[in-house]
Amino acid sequence: MSIRKIFEAELADLKTELVEMCRLTETMIENSIEALVKRDRELGKSVGEMDKRVDEYEMDIEKRCMRILLKQQPVAKDFREVSTALKMITDIERFGDQASDIGDLVYTMPGERYIKELHYIRKMGDLAVKMVHDSVNSFVQNDEALADAVIAADDIMDELFLTVKNELILLIKQDVKNGDQAIELMMVAKYLERIGDHAVNVAEWTKYYETGVHLKF
Repeated sequence: MSIRKIFEAELADLKTELVEMCRLTETMIENSIEALVKRDRELGKSVGEMDKRVDEYEMDIEKRCMRILLKQQPVAKDFREVSTALKMITDIERFGDQASDIGDLVYTMPGERYIKELHYIRKMGDLAVKMVHDSVNSFVQNDEALADAVIAADDIMDELFLTVKNELILLIKQDVKNGDQAIELMMVAKYLERIGDHAVNVAEWTKYYETGVHLKF
């Protein structure tokens, strides 16, 4: 097998593992929101346990990247592709961290009736999963337009966060007893908003790979 074929095979394996890591974080986000909605403390706790596997993926992918860089010594765009994957895994690992934080919060929340409908938080959760999915796919599929769509979606995520924030502030003003739960729900919304930020980071790295220029959006 030629050196080029070996490099392409190793790169394909690397991208496959990146996708597997990303899919795991998507499941974690979905489970954390389901745990919140259903008040399923054990499901919330399980999300944190899944985060250990995400950390294992991060270490393994990092080793794969370093192996490729040292053994194959890629040049130009090939080098940029591997180094981009190496940079991305930090943000992908953060997806799992934020989902784990939500799961931990659900596990410790008292079983009180929610002070508000979780409609917008659920919408944030759905959008977070889509942004995570599309951000990694934009790199795997070399799709700069998909990366742009992820970056644009962050405006919607920010608007949803502000909606949740304003609703919760109003509820606290109406009754200070709403304060504790409002803060917990605000934290959930903030974790989801941060997932959106990390998805934008991944999309920015896709654009860097395609253009050679790293811009912050």
